Amino acid sequence: MSSKFDTPHRRKNLLTGEWVLVSPHRTKRPWLGRVETPTLIERPQYDPQCYLCPGNVRAEGAINPIYTEPYAFLNDFPALLKDESEISTESSPLLQSKPVRGECWVICFSPRHDLTLPEMEVSDIAAVVRTWQRMAQQLGEQYTWVQIFENKGDVMGCSNPHPHGQIWASDSVPSIVETENQAQRAFSSSTGRNLLESYRDQELEEKERVVCENEDWAWMVPFWATWPYEILLLPKFHVSRITELTEIQAQSLAEMLKLGLTLYDNLFETSFPYSMGWHGAPFGAATTDHWLLHAHFYPPLLRSSTVKKFMVGYEMLAEAQRDITPEQAADRLRSLPKDHYRTRIQP
Repeated sequence: MSSKFDTPHRRKNLLTGEWVLVSPHRTKRPWLGRVETPTLIERPQYDPQCYLCPGNVRAEGAINPIYTEPYAFLNDFPALLKDESEISTESSPLLQSKPVRGECWVICFSPRHDLTLPEMEVSDIAAVVRTWQRMAQQLGEQYTWVQIFENKGDVMGCSNPHPHGQIWASDSVPSIVETENQAQRAFSSSTGRNLLESYRDQELEEKERVVCENEDWAWMVPFWATWPYEILLLPKFHVSRITELTEIQAQSLAEMLKLGLTLYDNLFETSFPYSMGWHGAPFGAATTDHWLLHAHFYPPLLRSSTVKKFMVGYEMLAEAQRDITPEQAADRLRSLPKDHYRTRIQP
């Protein structure tokens, strides 16, 4: 590996303008922190106590149908409400607030309680992708922003192990998305090119941080990654929103998710936790050519299935910092078996 990555340096996130401190030499220090022995958790295909399983009663009293494919419903405890909130706007520039309106949905990926996305069949993952598309189209007709995301694992705040994700739609563009929007627009205005397409092409040429790919998608550790095994999922074609994917592109996306998330699980032979989400052009935008649809995967694990990366101290007060380089992370993920580790466990 090139020596230019062996000493402390900073890398710029092109989408946010933020910098991350990379300290490769720190991987040589001894580890005296928390180490736990992981336990293999086996869950039933159906849990009568789970409020997301088919036919069960949810916390607010609604009863789930006996669903056999992805099932979406309005969140019983939403962070956004359909009716615009009644809030007084302060006149002082130091105390700013404004109302917000939106909807929050839950999507059960599978009727089975014991499966996660990498353990599902590609055809079933494709059904999840189609649900994302359908819901994004439906909500995009009413709201400016539609955020598709998944929090996997209790370490990421997931309150129920049943495979599920969420969609929050709002009438305003969130701060992080607007930052990405401005960065992509500025690059397009100054160069006449698409920022993420240009970045993707360079990564595909160098191959150093690309973990896996298929005809339509590339799964890579971004050059500016903050989290140890962070992933940026990019299409190899121009598309601004998930609603614009063709049936073939959605199918190949399902294949990419199956492979990439399997590598995640195989890294520490555990159900790998993460927060992931899709970013695309806001709905109703006048122009979208500067946008390229992409997904972020932010997993917290660092050294094992139980030892995670904490954002504390310097990270909270100065800027993000990482020890293992994105190149090392990509190389380790690339070297893993492509079949899920659970399929290799003998009964």
